[in-house]
Amino acid sequence: MADLQDPAGVYRQVQYSLTVNGSDISATVRPLLMRLQLTESRGEEADQLEITLDDSIGNLAMPPVGGEIALQLGYRHTGMVDKGLYTVDEIEHSGAPDVVQLRCRSADLRATLRQRASHSWHGATLGQIVRDIAAKNGLQSKVDADLQDVQVPHIDQTNESDVHFLTRLGRQHDAVATVKKGRLVFLAIDSTKNAAGQDLDAITLTRSDGDRHRYHLAARDSYTGVRAHWHDKGSAVKQSAQAGSEGNVKTLRDSYASEEDATDAARAELGRIQRGAATLEITLAIGQPALMVQTPVNVRGFKPEIDGTDWLCKTVEHSLDDNGLSTRLELERRGEGQPPRRKRQKR
Repeated sequence: MADLQDPAGVYRQVQYSLTVNGSDISATVRPLLMRLQLTESRGEEADQLEITLDDSIGNLAMPPVGGEIALQLGYRHTGMVDKGLYTVDEIEHSGAPDVVQLRCRSADLRATLRQRASHSWHGATLGQIVRDIAAKNGLQSKVDADLQDVQVPHIDQTNESDVHFLTRLGRQHDAVATVKKGRLVFLAIDSTKNAAGQDLDAITLTRSDGDRHRYHLAARDSYTGVRAHWHDKGSAVKQSAQAGSEGNVKTLRDSYASEEDATDAARAELGRIQRGAATLEITLAIGQPALMVQTPVNVRGFKPEIDGTDWLCKTVEHSLDDNGLSTRLELERRGEGQPPRRKRQKR
């Protein structure tokens, strides 16, 4: 378990490297940088990089839309962390004083993933579906071992992008699909693995590590279970499947083709309810560029209810400006009390 407490007496000098289409522009940018903000998200949203530069002299050359920016970020005494490759999506010039703003998103989200397509799978596994989409887009695939062999009796991708389809597939199975470093990754949403499938070490944050925090607990309309309906073709009767316990049960609007699909949908929705019931935002006084989404987090020095919760990192935002490097974390409670995923046999 890692501890983010600062080493005594260490002077933290921020370092970063920026390259545009392979050319290092760090020395040019350094005296002009007003703000750099990197937001790393889980799955459904592409990672975002925003750079704000001072152009008061008026001689700043703007990178082309579609240009690729590589970022490394860290400290002199620890070295820099590779934070990925980004494509310039938007450029804005405003003034006075003149300022250039670049908005970029993860370059791994390829154009082909956003193109509409149609395809059907029958009797396939989640692993096979993800592998098919990865191969079509020239990507490697990595599927959670607990999801790899889960059977999907039938599913249609009808005039929708691969990104949208994978998001829908992930929501049904309480999983997240994302593209990192040339891999199409499909992981359980509460997984603590990185894109390469390696376990992420838990970190411990103390109250003294943060400048600000915000804890939110939503007890209103707290559901104890979720019910989903499915159509039994043999008897033409609407049946139901349930995850969780009786009491305050939420019923999903959609109907599903099989008991397995209904069970998966109910289980996934219950997981979302459990995770979203408690959230915690922490802004670290000293930024930690090595932190990433899906990292398990323990906290100390807050209220007992906060310290006693198992947290999972949902969003990481690194900000660099005149005040130095800071990191803001959005944490959610890890789901609990759900039955394990079932690996179904082919029919």
